[in-house]
Formats: sequence, structure tokens, C-alpha cells
Amino acid sequence: MKIHVLPSGPIQTIGYLLTEPDLGEAILIDAPGGIMERIRPLLAAQGCRLKELWLTHGHWDHTQESARVKREWGVVVRAHPADRNLIETPELMEEFMGAKLGLEPVQVDAWLAAGMRLRALGREFEVRHVPGHCPGNVLFYAPAAKCAFVGDALFNGGVGRWDLPGGDFDELAASIREQIYTLPEETLVFPGHGARTTVAAERAGNPYVPAVTR
Repeated sequence: MKIHVLPSGPIQTIGYLLTEPDLGEAILIDAPGGIMERIRPLLAAQGCRLKELWLTHGHWDHTQESARVKREWGVVVRAHPADRNLIETPELMEEFMGAKLGLEPVQVDAWLAAGMRLRALGREFEVRHVPGHCPGNVLFYAPAAKCAFVGDALFNGGVGRWDLPGGDFDELAASIREQIYTLPEETLVFPGHGARTTVAAERAGNPYVPAVTR
């Protein structure tokens, strides 16, 4: 499995294109603005067809191009139902952002749940629910590849903001400790913004959420 890290859109939100050339398949994790122009040449070069779009959460910068991706490739869209209103009624985000974002609603084909196992690219991914930044934030953990795609729950030396509607710091901290810090320490953590990190590094030094409460 190849992981293509693709910062895109007005605030450089990262979309992750996962390709498996041996199977000719690919999945996309999050769809920030401009992602389509970035993934087309990669899919062609890898000889892969995009099969699914997995949304880590419903905030606009992660869903901006979801409807276009679905139209072009006919992908299966997966997301957590706690963010259904944000994904299917995106004008709600315009209200609290105070700006016209030009978002299109996208129909989710399959709702995610904590503990669900997804089979894609010849391997298994575990879904974990990590609310606090956004009610429907989930992570996708690939044990065989020793990596997790965590949306905006956890960053390299930081955490997702909790001051937007549906955010809650105590819930976020509990989610990080219970759902991310419990992954194997060598797990690579791929966030929605910024550089990747590891579970070990964040457990040892994240200034917002220490591994053990004091």
C-alpha cells in the first residue's frame, strides 16, 4: 500500500490517497478543495481506480470536494452519522464560519460505527470514534501498515480545536487517551493538518493531552 500525502485547499488540509497497484484499487481519506486535480495523475500512474471515499469528519475543509469525487468516480462514501447534518446540509457550516463556502451536499452511502472493520486494498482497517473536535470525528487504523489516519483529533504536538459547534475539550482529551494513545506506540499518526507523528511521541510529549492525567 502506498500512502500519498496531499495537502490541498485554502488551509492546506491533507487528503490521503491510498493506492494498491497490485490490486488496481485506491481509496481517498478526506476530500479538501483541489484534491481531484492532485489525485487524477496519481491514479493514472499507479494504474488504480478510486473505489471509496472515507471522511474523518464533517468539517468543510475535509469535505469540500466530496460531491465532485463521488460524481466523477462513483465512489462509496463513508462517514460517521454524528456528522450527518454537516455533510448533507453543508450550509450549516457557512452559518458558523460566517462565509459562503460554495459547498455541495454529498450523500453518504455507508455510515461508520466504532469498532467497525473495513476491508480495502487487501487489508483491514479498524474504525475508532474520536469525538471532541467534531462529533463525528473517526480514525482509520491499519494494523498491518502500522498507521492511523486521525482527522483533526490529534496533531504533531497539538490537538484539534474544540471551540467550534459540537467541540468539547474534555471529550477530545478522553478520546485521544482512550482511542489513540492505546494504539501500539510505533503507530504512525497521519493528521488532517501538518506533519505526521507517532503514538509514542504524542504520549511522551503532547502539551495539550498528557498520556496520564494529573
